[in-house]
Amino acid sequence: MRKTPPRMATEDEQLETSHFLHLAAVDFTGIYAVHLAAKDERLKMTRLAMSLLSAPFAAAIALASTKVVDPASLTSWETVPWYLFALVAAFGVLGVLPFLRMIEAVDAHARTARALNNFRLLYTGRLKKDLNWSPNLPTNPQFPETYAPLTWPGINVMMLAIANSAYLTVGVTGLARQSPNLTLLLISILMVALLHYSVYYVRCNISRRRRYP
Repeated sequence: MRKTPPRMATEDEQLETSHFLHLAAVDFTGIYAVHLAAKDERLKMTRLAMSLLSAPFAAAIALASTKVVDPASLTSWETVPWYLFALVAAFGVLGVLPFLRMIEAVDAHARTARALNNFRLLYTGRLKKDLNWSPNLPTNPQFPETYAPLTWPGINVMMLAIANSAYLTVGVTGLARQSPNLTLLLISILMVALLHYSVYYVRCNISRRRRYP
C-alpha cells in the first residue's frame, strides 16, 4: 500500500474542516454541471438524429406535393423511384454521425464523473473523521461504467442504432431493386444493428477497463 510522505501528512493536518466542506460544495456543483452537460449533449444529438432521419419523409412529401412524383407510386415497393431509396440510404449514413458523437459524449461525461469520484477521496475521509459525516456519493474512480445499455444513454444510443440500421437496409435493398422479403429484411436490419452495437460496446468497454479516469 502506498504510504503518504510525512510532509504531505503534516500539510493535511494543518487544513481546517471548513476547507473540506468547501471541497464538498465544489464537488456537488461539479457533479451537477456534469449531469446537465450530459443531458444537454444527448438532447442535441437526438434532435440532430431525428432531423436527419425525417429528411427522406420530408423530401417524399415535397416531391409528391409538387407532382414530381406520383403519390400512387409511393404505395408499392417496385414503383418507388430509386432516388428516394438513395435518400433513405444517404441519411442513414449521416445518422451514424450523431450516433458516434453520442457514444463519445457518454464516454466523456463518465470519465469526468470518475474524476470527481477520485476528487472526493481528498476530503471524504477527513469529514468522516472530524465531523462523523461524509457525503453520500461514490468515491470509486472506476464508477460509473460507461457500458450500461439499460440506462437512458444506452437506450438512446441503441434506439438510434436500430433506426439507422433500418434506413441503411431499406435504402440499399431498394437501390439493388431486390424484392423485399420481410424475414430477410428484419434479419439484415438486426445484423446492421449488431454492428452498431459492437461499436458502442468496444468504444465504451475499453474506457471502462481503465483504472483511473
